[in-house]
Amino acid sequence: MSAIDAIHALDAIACRAETAARDGADTGRLRTTLNDEAHRIVYDQYLPGSGSGSGSGSGQDGMVQELRLISEVDLAHLVMLAERGIVDTGRVAILLDTISALRADDFAELRGMPMPRGVYLAYEGRLVERLGERIGGVLHTGRSRNDLNATTVRLKTRGPYGELLTEVAELADILLAAADVYRDVTMPAYTHGQPAVPITYGHYLTGVASSVLRSLAALLEAGREIDVNPLGAGAVGGTSVRIDPHRTAELLGFTGAAPNSVDAVASRDFVLRLLAACSTLGVTMARVARDLSTWTSEEFGLLRMADDLVGSSSMMPQKRNPFLLEHIQGRSNAALGGFVAASSAMSTAGFTNAIAVGTESVRHLWPGLRDTLDAVTLLRLVVAGAEPERERMEERAVGGFTTATYLAESLVMDGMPFRKAHHLVGETVLSALDRGVSLTEAGRERPEVAALAPGDGSSWLDPADVAAAYAYGGGPGATSTEAALHRLTAELERLHDEVTARRTRWTNAADRLTTTVRALVESS
Repeated sequence: MSAIDAIHALDAIACRAETAARDGADTGRLRTTLNDEAHRIVYDQYLPGSGSGSGSGSGQDGMVQELRLISEVDLAHLVMLAERGIVDTGRVAILLDTISALRADDFAELRGMPMPRGVYLAYEGRLVERLGERIGGVLHTGRSRNDLNATTVRLKTRGPYGELLTEVAELADILLAAADVYRDVTMPAYTHGQPAVPITYGHYLTGVASSVLRSLAALLEAGREIDVNPLGAGAVGGTSVRIDPHRTAELLGFTGAAPNSVDAVASRDFVLRLLAACSTLGVTMARVARDLSTWTSEEFGLLRMADDLVGSSSMMPQKRNPFLLEHIQGRSNAALGGFVAASSAMSTAGFTNAIAVGTESVRHLWPGLRDTLDAVTLLRLVVAGAEPERERMEERAVGGFTTATYLAESLVMDGMPFRKAHHLVGETVLSALDRGVSLTEAGRERPEVAALAPGDGSSWLDPADVAAAYAYGGGPGATSTEAALHRLTAELERLHDEVTARRTRWTNAADRLTTTVRALVESS
């Protein structure tokens, strides 16, 4: 480096030092702002036009969202500090009033402010600038950005997570309603892409609903960690200030406080568990979308989609493309990618507070939740708008020889060993194929088989009758289906009540915090 270059470098450092002092970036230990290129990568998602904000917003929206979360925690923390006598009520009231005014104005005066070391320090610096050290400087008493960030990410998760819970419950509700309506619509069940045995379309939908409800239960379980308050854990080892984390937990709508400070700031296990639960749900949705895509094809023609759920071709006028099913398949896999990325990021960090865990892994949660929500919504619309082609379904159940297994079982119940019955029915099917007749007609020509035919045998081996006879082992028989629907409906009601209770607790806590803050300010 030349002497001139060295002088320029020193001038740049001095300039950053001046900027740092002016903008509140001087921490005592560090006297310059962050390197500009590094700042662009880690902080500038909150600047206008960045287009890289996390969660539901970017640019200024992302900054405002972040400040809303931080300030919500601030309000609860300050109330607790006043109630515990750690900071006198007068100073707390001024801070509460100032922060409340900023929130009411959507943080207008803070937009465009310099953020030399992130949103929080710039925001706290502005409060100190307005109110002085004696008032603004007490905000961070008994806490760290580590436990603050662990708290705000839980609050941030509530919105998209709560929406997803509600939408999954609605999907299950639609599946069960459709299953009840179509419980008598006979169709083939397929294995390895071939007609297997007769079931009903309602029976298929009941099976899908079973899987969706398990995913709803898994999502509820995966989200229990976000109901634990980490505030009070400090940087990693707690604090000597006699705070009350259980009070802030109550004010913020948590169910309790973290019992261990290391775990509180080191863990974001809920990110992995939520993404894993979304991935499992996504697998189910992608598989169902594949089934429906096959069944809506002209070759199968088992289902017809409503006109407002299909697309046309820009070139081929005859096309009715069920393209939403492809979107379901694509978005169902987003959470799986997020899980791999998040777990990979976490695995690089020690078990303590780490950016790899608290920032880099967490950022994969938002698109995972959002895309899963979109896939669930699309599948709900598709299930609600898909109409089974009854005649075609029944035709394929007959033409696919789906009653062959029932015939073999009937021979077994009549005393024939199963393997012999299996072989005999197989020969009967082959004969029917060779002659182009139904299984019923081919069976009449075999004495062992014909002996089972009731009366004139005119409706013998009807797929609908056979499906109704499959009432054991969770089959589509009327009693079995009714029992399954009753059980699943009760399970949905239970899970839906839990979803509602959780979201109501969060809403009530926010209202209670507002009332508590107002009362404290007015009383002082």
